[in-house]
Amino acid sequence: MVSMLNITVGKLLEEKAKAHPEHEAVVYADRGLRMTYKQFDEYCRLVARGLMKLGIEAGEHIAIWATNTPEWLACQFATGKMGAVLVTVNTNYRTAELEYLLKQSDSTTLLLIEQYRDSSYIDMIYEIAPELRECKPGQLQAKRLPKLKNVIVLSDNRYPGTYSWNDILAMSYDVIEEELDERMNSLDPHDVINMQYTSGTTGFPKGVMLTHYNIVNNAYNIAQCMKLTKDDRLCIPVPFFHCFGCVLGTLACVSVGATMVPLQEFNAKQVLQTVQDEKCTALHGVPTMFIAELNDPDFEKYDLSSLRTGIMAGSNCPIEVMKAVIEKMGAKEITIAYGQTESSPVITQTRTDDPIHLRVETVGRALPNVEVKIVEPGTNKEVPRGVQGELCTRGYHVMKGYYNNPEATKEAIDEDGWLHTGDLAVMDENGYCRITGRLKDMIIRGGENIYPREIEEFLYKHPKILDVQVVGVPDEKYGEEVMAWIILKEGQTATAEEIREFCRGKISRHKIPRYIEFTDAYPMTASGKIQKFKLREQAKKRLGLVTE
Repeated sequence: MVSMLNITVGKLLEEKAKAHPEHEAVVYADRGLRMTYKQFDEYCRLVARGLMKLGIEAGEHIAIWATNTPEWLACQFATGKMGAVLVTVNTNYRTAELEYLLKQSDSTTLLLIEQYRDSSYIDMIYEIAPELRECKPGQLQAKRLPKLKNVIVLSDNRYPGTYSWNDILAMSYDVIEEELDERMNSLDPHDVINMQYTSGTTGFPKGVMLTHYNIVNNAYNIAQCMKLTKDDRLCIPVPFFHCFGCVLGTLACVSVGATMVPLQEFNAKQVLQTVQDEKCTALHGVPTMFIAELNDPDFEKYDLSSLRTGIMAGSNCPIEVMKAVIEKMGAKEITIAYGQTESSPVITQTRTDDPIHLRVETVGRALPNVEVKIVEPGTNKEVPRGVQGELCTRGYHVMKGYYNNPEATKEAIDEDGWLHTGDLAVMDENGYCRITGRLKDMIIRGGENIYPREIEEFLYKHPKILDVQVVGVPDEKYGEEVMAWIILKEGQTATAEEIREFCRGKISRHKIPRYIEFTDAYPMTASGKIQKFKLREQAKKRLGLVTE
């Protein structure tokens, strides 16, 4: 058994800074930014004190909407020190999703970058909270977001009603070091420190409450499965707002004192260049990222000989891709991980010395101190090895619950503490699991979880739509794509483009249906329940994805 770490996120970083002060903690290769563990710990303390000066208390919710910037990283560990709960916001979010998250999470503070790709985050926050243009920084009173008080722009530029990042750093000098130490010492490892939003089959996203204990131990166990040590350098091109970035990535590194080498956003060429230049020994990614790297026209020109391990996760891993990562990229000890946000997130992982067939045909076995069982769906009755059922898990890694949603929490975690994942799996004699399907209607597109109900609820707002059913259809590049089957109101006509236009700017680009079909009726059961699996079959035939 691996012993458990009873420590907060903030203390963990402090411990590593004391043990290896001059060891490199963070490298942003593209901007020439390098920090040792001592420097990084001091910087995070500075940010923590700045947030305290704003009046932010332990347990208060602060949301961050940004790409993998150095500020995001500093906030992860600064909140870990001063005890505010970091609410991570998907960078693909648009106005409707952002407003919902800020309101549901009771966030009092929002940190954001100016823009991402062609979307202005600044414009979006002004649209939801127009009062921001007229108020003093820290004194927002927004009709639609009654709890939100502070908006901090991660930039040197000035915007009405907001603080800049430099304002926060400057404020830190008004809070003495001892005050921060006192706050740090008052925190309990079982306090909630991180909240991530995961959509539910019941429609709107739910805030998963994760504690220091949840994520620190999960990160440490993940690092152990990869045989990660302080001598490793991990390239992190996966987003921080997902557990993949901030638990399997940054926190796993800090748990063993390894070097974090983040990329602000994914770019295949930049990943290859960074691995080569920084001699990275480990690399994370969803299958589509590894596919893009392997298919880069200049792939052969890069020296990836330093690569040893990493994690591929987020969606099913094609066997040929795994082989190519091992043979062509040289990551002979690459691992596969499986889990969900509700489990901090990793439940099972392959080990570095597992034979390749286990690393491509399974998602590994339970992490240390984690229980996994396969049950008959809808019951707690365990099925024999080799028989398909629902994968359930219990242990230190199971979330504290969904924020302000006791009903959904009760639905997910049974009375005996087992988290029901909603995923179908088969376990072999040695405890290795294969994920074979899903009980829930989730779509996984390029590693992003998409819940049909959320898109359906949004499309119901369209004045011409009577009914809508969203399903996932197979896709070579992304694994799955979104398809909407729409019944229009009587006498109405619409085009697929018109429906897509309605979605633009309101919901994330990857949630906008790629395929739209208009129909008069849905396949039903005798009791009137819509048979989504039949819609999926019809879709495959119509799109020529299967032979009839």
